[in-house]
Amino acid sequence: MRKNRTIALLAVCGALFLSGCTNEALKQAQQDLEQENYEYALEGYQEAISQGEDLAEAYRGAGVSALKLGQYENAVEYLGEAFAQEKTSDSFQKDVLSYKITAEYKLGQYEEALSDCQSLMNYSADADTYYLAGRVNLAVDAYEEAQANFEKACEKDGSSQMAIQIYEAYKEKEMEADGSRYLEQALEKEENSYQKGQLYYYMEDYENAKEQLQKAVDQKETEAACLLGQVYLEKGDTAGAREMFQQYLDMEGTRAKGYNGLALCDIKEGNYEEALKNIEAGLEDAETEDMKLLMFNEVVVYEKMSDFATAKEKADKYTEWFPDDEEMQKEQTFLASRIG
Repeated sequence: MRKNRTIALLAVCGALFLSGCTNEALKQAQQDLEQENYEYALEGYQEAISQGEDLAEAYRGAGVSALKLGQYENAVEYLGEAFAQEKTSDSFQKDVLSYKITAEYKLGQYEEALSDCQSLMNYSADADTYYLAGRVNLAVDAYEEAQANFEKACEKDGSSQMAIQIYEAYKEKEMEADGSRYLEQALEKEENSYQKGQLYYYMEDYENAKEQLQKAVDQKETEAACLLGQVYLEKGDTAGAREMFQQYLDMEGTRAKGYNGLALCDIKEGNYEEALKNIEAGLEDAETEDMKLLMFNEVVVYEKMSDFATAKEKADKYTEWFPDDEEMQKEQTFLASRIG
């Protein structure tokens, strides 16, 4: 799993808003944040805060790192301090508020999140702002307000990705039917085969997803190969899925995603030893999101092998990285009951 400190690129909600600092701790922390090494990053930002240099960026970085680590109360505190710093740009404050709203949402502090959404509107009423507001509205069952904000988000950003984000927000509330119409609207105007394949995939129309994604693969769209592998898995065709995940690796797609796909095929076929080998290969250079999938599936494999002690050990390690995963918390309880 990737824990080295070489410079990489990371897209996180917006630009990193570097402040031209000379503080070495802050420079290293920024590199660690870019690499998704959030524990190292948080330590570095805390050191920068203690030195009192470039506090706006240091508090922001600490807040983002804490958020990624599931330390939501700390995230709200750090981001509040970042927002309170003087002589920062509107774009910086908008960025900080966006992260703070996310942390408040995770904590269930919906009133605070809604208040910050209103403040965020004063800086920029863009698609992401309306999306955030709509998501918080959903959390408090304010469905009409949520719909109004989502509609505004789509007016400003009519992309398939925005439609998928809104669908997933509704899915969290078990309201897929309400979210599906955004997928359908996006599909009506989408021309890109890969994007159309994505939309069909979320609509669980796997035949049309397969057709569109195969077109994208033929056009050398790397990520389409990985998603097409998922489609084959949903259709129960592990041979087809394995072929696509291997093709994805051959097309120089993200190794972690490719090996995770192969591991899923192995799990479907009951080949657990091979699944562990593919998970291990994927973890070698996995970044946070892919690492999460691989580590989760590692727990699944050991449980299927009835090695509950190792599964519990892996589950404990997983929750150190991803403490807010409720599904894994339930899994830990189950595994603890199996090993006494």
